[in-house]
Amino acid sequence: MKLRILTYNIHKCIGGVDRRYDPRRVADAIGHYDPDVVLLQEVDDQVRRSNHDRQVDVLGEMLGMAHRTWFPNVKVRGGGEYGNAVLSRYPFVDSRNIDLTVPPKKRRSVLHTEIRIRHSEFDRVVHLYNMHLGLAQYERKIQLRTFLASHPFNGLHHDTPMIIGGDLNDVWGSLGKLLVPSGFRGAPRPPRTFPAWAPMRPLDSIYVRGEVALEALHRGETDLSRRASDHRPLYADVVIAAHHRPRRPSTQTGSHRAHGEHGHGPDGSGRGHG
Repeated sequence: MKLRILTYNIHKCIGGVDRRYDPRRVADAIGHYDPDVVLLQEVDDQVRRSNHDRQVDVLGEMLGMAHRTWFPNVKVRGGGEYGNAVLSRYPFVDSRNIDLTVPPKKRRSVLHTEIRIRHSEFDRVVHLYNMHLGLAQYERKIQLRTFLASHPFNGLHHDTPMIIGGDLNDVWGSLGKLLVPSGFRGAPRPPRTFPAWAPMRPLDSIYVRGEVALEALHRGETDLSRRASDHRPLYADVVIAAHHRPRRPSTQTGSHRAHGEHGHGPDGSGRGHG
């Protein structure tokens, strides 16, 4: 089963060069790549600079993605908050937030969502982790260790399809080495995504683990991708393997294999709907 995952720090829908608030421009930059799932960082809610919009809903409506969730990270002076969001063409099984804050640094987190993909005989739950890590190198290392020790990640089977994406603030493109021992795979050289108008740093990335293959990883190259935010969007084409499980023996002769997967029931919290 093929999926396209796109991650994008949208900078509150404020252009990196012209400083103009324009959610339509951000939605068009995303829509050009026709993703199935979108991982967003720096998403405003009820903030004056963004017309008090609830951006997760504004962008979700523009993109035709009915399943969406958002969790705040930072309170904004004057009212409102911004945080991480996930938009999906597939329904959520669960959504929860994992706090990665390293005091006294700015609040950071990873938004964990589980989506269920059903097509014909294909039926599988995929775990998505939308990260926005800190600016300091020591901070990012602590945050990744916290994530790797978190529930439910550390209890998931190694074959469970899992995708990490987001703004990892990976200035040197080296954080992937910290994820490899836990079974994650990524591009040998992540594309440079910041600043959007002349990318110099691979701040954003996507990694996979379990029965999911990373086929390609590309940054956005359209004119809108250069102007809509201060980061470029990054998108990956992945393939989720079918989950085979033998049926119980029956009185009939012969047997065959069926597709399916056990989903994880809700045991967390977050602000979301889908």
